Amino acid sequence: MTKVKITALALAALCWGGMAQAQKLKGIDEPEVTRLIRTLSADDMQGRASFTPGGEKAADFISSEFEKTKLKPLPGEVDFKQTFKIYHLTPSTIKATLNGETLPADKLFARTNYQSINWTQAGDAEIVTISESDDFRKAFTEVNKLEKNTLVLVHPKHEKMFEAYRQHLSRGSVLKETGNGYSRVFALTGLSTASDFTVEAENKIDGKKLTNVGGMIEGKRKSEFVVFSGHYDHIGIQKPIDGDSIANGADDDASGITAMMMLAKHYKKHGKSERSILFVAFAAEEIGGYGSRHFSEQLNPDEIVAMFNIEMVGKPSKFGPNSAYLTGFERSDLGKLMQHNLQGTTYSLHPDPYPEQNLFYRSDNATLARLGVPAHTISSVQIDKDKTYHTVNDEFEMLDMPHMTSMIKAIAIASKGVVSGKETPTRVDKSQVQ
Repeated sequence: MTKVKITALALAALCWGGMAQAQKLKGIDEPEVTRLIRTLSADDMQGRASFTPGGEKAADFISSEFEKTKLKPLPGEVDFKQTFKIYHLTPSTIKATLNGETLPADKLFARTNYQSINWTQAGDAEIVTISESDDFRKAFTEVNKLEKNTLVLVHPKHEKMFEAYRQHLSRGSVLKETGNGYSRVFALTGLSTASDFTVEAENKIDGKKLTNVGGMIEGKRKSEFVVFSGHYDHIGIQKPIDGDSIANGADDDASGITAMMMLAKHYKKHGKSERSILFVAFAAEEIGGYGSRHFSEQLNPDEIVAMFNIEMVGKPSKFGPNSAYLTGFERSDLGKLMQHNLQGTTYSLHPDPYPEQNLFYRSDNATLARLGVPAHTISSVQIDKDKTYHTVNDEFEMLDMPHMTSMIKAIAIASKGVVSGKETPTRVDKSQVQ
């Protein structure tokens, strides 16, 4: 009987501790969550595509919220905007002659980061074939790993896939750097080799500006950083559906940015933390993760203790109310530490239930994970069933505000051990990250 009483008392104490903890999170409230995400996903943000006025407006809004929260700029920055340059390459002209026969332009495309290509002799490039029996997608990937200039002769059987890739690349590509690396030129032809060839290509290259938005709460351990992040860009204006052409990106990823800003407000109210906390809204996740890549180059990754990346937390997960999942759960023990901190609360965290979706590599956490940082994404979207992902229907009205507010509270509780310096997650094995 005594043992039962003690167990009951212990359970009650545990539950009371969880309830008391939740009481301390009153700074995270649904009206403020609603205000932030409504603003970020409003039509006047125009879908927050990179290089657009809507994207810049979103960056300005996030920066103004950091100012209100009284954050400091990121290390090495003078304000909340971490601006950097990338390049947009647009194909202009391409010509090729194989064994004396000139190919039409619609049978050619190039993958390069040079402004021009001029191959006039066999030594300028190696010839590789994608034969009738090859898997085009797999062969295309393998060719692009080759450390040499390559002329790729593609069998006509692959005409449909060839044209799809040509059309995609004709719209241009975003580059971090230009004028280095290797070029590949793909030619749709019945030839299996070419004893002589010439290839000429011209591209237009424009430098463009991108901006991460970041703020900091400096901790007692100034060079130990904990990162909370999300991406603020989305896919902008799309083909109209029922008269609506704006892909508002409410769940993807205004929800994650809202969560990150709310966590900044929450931790700021707690005064000086043990570790320094960085709050970052990344640019250009949707076009290649360029924002997180630039951010990762500004700090020593060994000084980043953990990254809590937040993406698509506006809808309930398959695990029920007040639950979320963590991508790459097995790659460090950050998830287990978070689960431990959530014991006795109404919140729960689970391993990613969609390994076939490759979610660990589909968000900004992957960049830092490749550098060994325990960097994971927290999400709750049922990605296998979600009908609004990357559509004009990803709007505020589709979200569950009580759930989203709960998710932010759960992240606050789950991260407290790392922020306080009491817990340090194991590092990700860089050799096991693609």
